[in-house]
Amino acid sequence: MGRITVRRPVTRITVQGEDLGERRRPDALAVEEPLEIRIGGTALAVTMRTPGHDVELATGFLVSEGVIVRGDQVAAAIHCGGPGTGGPGAENTYNVLDLTLSAGVAAPARDRNFYTTSSCGVCGKASIEAVETVSAFDVATDRVAIDAASVLRFPDELRAQQSVFDKTGGLHAAALFDAETRELLVIREDVGRHNAVDKVVGWATQEGKLPLAGTVLQVSGRASFELVQKAIMAGIPILSAVSAPSSLAVELADASGLTLLGFVRGQSLNVYTHAERIRVAAAHPVLAEGTIS
Repeated sequence: MGRITVRRPVTRITVQGEDLGERRRPDALAVEEPLEIRIGGTALAVTMRTPGHDVELATGFLVSEGVIVRGDQVAAAIHCGGPGTGGPGAENTYNVLDLTLSAGVAAPARDRNFYTTSSCGVCGKASIEAVETVSAFDVATDRVAIDAASVLRFPDELRAQQSVFDKTGGLHAAALFDAETRELLVIREDVGRHNAVDKVVGWATQEGKLPLAGTVLQVSGRASFELVQKAIMAGIPILSAVSAPSSLAVELADASGLTLLGFVRGQSLNVYTHAERIRVAAAHPVLAEGTIS
């Protein structure tokens, strides 16, 4: 398996204070490498990711695309030699992962257009209808509720577990919490925010936990359309982000029955959709519609 971090020399320049000037020193960088996901030897997708938890990443990706809904629908997974390495006997780069689906599970069409990224060219109502059509779980029926004060603690708990971020400052993270017990179930880091979520969903799929009813997905950055989509496909009813959501993310969350939270930091958070799941204690009064402080 490839390294998660590498060290490279950098020149550090300081323009004020006692360290005025420049000096050379080693710096830790987060590794970013391509992962080609194959199904039965056929290339399906390529994503730039931080090596590690690759099977979870691929499994979560298949869940988000509606290909599988259970861990046992993946029969096997193996890393093989990278593109152009010469076939059998070539050095294993660990950047190609070949999955074998279980009998009866249909492989996605080779010409399928995936809609998981904001640059895919599919937007608006068509994207929302596509997610609603293929999702196996209905998050709108999840009656989970959680107090705002608990949600406000989740970003700090997420940050405290980001071991690679501490070394590099260059990774996104996603964590899954049990809304009833407030227990941290799993955390994953990656250079791609969508990959971090796929790894979380992949872990849950392998553990037989789908649908993820009664959970909160906490992410370290903004809430994009694709993250809302991935939460819905895994049956997660609440998505919490420390930064802003996009307009299409809010539209999809609203139409699908997902509670979407943004700017979750310090003593306040914004509730963009389905606020009935967020309880407000007397010490945290609602200051304005959709906003809790």
